[in-house]
Amino acid sequence: MPSTSHSGILGTIGKTPLVKLDRMFPGENAHVYAKIERFNPGGSIKDRSGLNMLLEALRSGDIEPGRSVVVESSSGNLAVGLAQICRYFNLRFVCVVDAKTTEQNLAILRAYGAEVEVVDERDEETGEFLPNRLRRVRELMARIPHAYSPDQYANLFNPKAHENTMHEIVEALDGRIDYLFASVSTFGTLRGCADYLRKAGLGTKVVAVDAEGSAIFDQTPARRLIPGHGASVRPALMDPAAAHEVIHVCDLDCVVFCRRLVGREAILAGGSSGAVLAAVDKFLPRIEPGAVCAVIFPDGGDRYLKTIYSDDWVREHFGEVSHLWKG
Repeated sequence: MPSTSHSGILGTIGKTPLVKLDRMFPGENAHVYAKIERFNPGGSIKDRSGLNMLLEALRSGDIEPGRSVVVESSSGNLAVGLAQICRYFNLRFVCVVDAKTTEQNLAILRAYGAEVEVVDERDEETGEFLPNRLRRVRELMARIPHAYSPDQYANLFNPKAHENTMHEIVEALDGRIDYLFASVSTFGTLRGCADYLRKAGLGTKVVAVDAEGSAIFDQTPARRLIPGHGASVRPALMDPAAAHEVIHVCDLDCVVFCRRLVGREAILAGGSSGAVLAAVDKFLPRIEPGAVCAVIFPDGGDRYLKTIYSDDWVREHFGEVSHLWKG
């Protein structure tokens, strides 16, 4: 990670705040702290992954400013992070997104000068876009001269970035963390955090939060509405030993806990943050009084205003469910 001198915008990546959630779980004795990753300059935890992967590629000579073309698949957050990083380093960026990517994210990508390839057909076998996005990346890599793909799904410098994320949490809590809850998609965040905990000799129990219908932990792939966590293809970075427990969360629970979070804590967070809180809620009966729990909020809710935070969208997909977060 860059130094704290903040020389250039990329120097502000990391050192995000850790906030105690006093109102989220009333009546419970556990202490829950949230790592708020929306404060990275690109708006998400993926800034850490993107910067670490590209810095290593620059150091190794795999990419060269003004010559190389970065090609990557992303459903949104990594795309935005890479677009900013590539603009800073004078790297051409071609991003493969899909039909679920929001208009807001597409506009941000184009504002940074990224070239956007939209995959609008789902994979026949899984019903998801990811396999076709990855296929498009391979096609572009074969066609574009001087192309380089960071490949967030297999690049070990993705989880390596999150050893620092975990270090920040451990440092803020003076080394006392009984539970860590983190969502999974590429497996970069959870694996990096778990690697740090193992190296530090801490006994923190790691809980992986996955989506219902995600293939990461051997569920049958199914169509999902909320992007950001879960995957229709098991990522190469997946390490089964990294998590002590796995909790699967449905789309509706993501919505409900995002709405509860903004209502109780005034924190506008993204869908995978809601998933993490839903997992904490399911796990609470097993958490001993006074335990310290850390949760990671990967992004903010401003890119979900037309979905999770839209009453019309919620009613269209789930019916009238506002009673689940009101009151």
